[in-house]
Amino acid sequence: MIATLLAALAGDEGLVDTLVAAARDASPEVARLPVEESRRHVALLVTAGLAAFRTPADGISYADAEKLGADRAAQGVPIAGLLRGVQAARTRLLEIAVQRGRAAGVADEVLLSAALDFDRYVSAVERHVVEGHHAAERALARGRRDQRDAVLRALLLPGRPPAAAGDVDGLGLRAHLRYRCLVFDVTDPARADALEARLTACGGVFGTVEGRLTGLAVRPPGPVDPAVLLVVGPPLPLSRAAAGYRACVAALAGAARFGGTGRQHALDLAGPAALAAQPELAGLLADELLAALDPADAFHRELAATALSYLDHGQRLDLTAAAVHVHPNTVRYRLRALHERTALPLDDTTVLATLRSWWALRTWLDRA
Repeated sequence: MIATLLAALAGDEGLVDTLVAAARDASPEVARLPVEESRRHVALLVTAGLAAFRTPADGISYADAEKLGADRAAQGVPIAGLLRGVQAARTRLLEIAVQRGRAAGVADEVLLSAALDFDRYVSAVERHVVEGHHAAERALARGRRDQRDAVLRALLLPGRPPAAAGDVDGLGLRAHLRYRCLVFDVTDPARADALEARLTACGGVFGTVEGRLTGLAVRPPGPVDPAVLLVVGPPLPLSRAAAGYRACVAALAGAARFGGTGRQHALDLAGPAALAAQPELAGLLADELLAALDPADAFHRELAATALSYLDHGQRLDLTAAAVHVHPNTVRYRLRALHERTALPLDDTTVLATLRSWWALRTWLDRA
């Protein structure tokens, strides 16, 4: 029965999300990391933890736990914050396992024995997380990256002690120059190292801030991998670098939400950034304006996609027809069919009405 329970836990796709939410709620430092980064490590640890019940003690590998500690050190997460997240996920997993075990009719004494085995394994996991974190910290302290990261975090993050003038000068940053903040959607340390090596031509300083590859540079870099999302901020003095960073992070969330890739300018993403910050309002708007549409109906999805393209192309029938590869009369027919089914004011060309329609369509299609 325990084996059946473990198999069910291992196959539960929502379990990782539940544990990630528990870790982020318990640790502000973990919550500042991208959700995908937390999911990656929680999934590895859950898989390893459940496999440990079927593995002799001398055959259990703690490499994933050590890598978790090392990666979090490289991302600037302090060990106390990391352990708060790990322990919260550990407690939540134990609660779920006990609840499901009782629901499945597993005797309490069997659950207790399994829980003790689980607790011994997780205690070992935590020790290896700490060891991996400390080992990475020692390695980072020996290199220049640690200095770069510390200075960047002092310049860009609130609540940090101000960077010493000598440290700033030592990295080649000058108070009389204006710098663009660069924030990438790259969180894997190995991938960040490889990308950073190609960015030296723009004369910037790069490091890891809140889990992402981040930099300050006088000139924006040249073309980047189209699969990499890079947000470039406006040129600002170092004294306002933190404001530029916050704008880039908000713009990054907006670009990711609405499918942006490649190099993007933060100010061009002001609209998507503002909209991405209001997901509940977006959902209510889509429900109100598009309640008559059925996400399971391919024709309804076609109507919504055509209308969104119509708004994206300045409400021009000819440009919309070319974009969706149909005749302009077909576009006209689809818009009329959508109007008959919904309250969407596509003919209202005022800015706010167009914004509401675009936002509702984009949200509805993302959920469909």
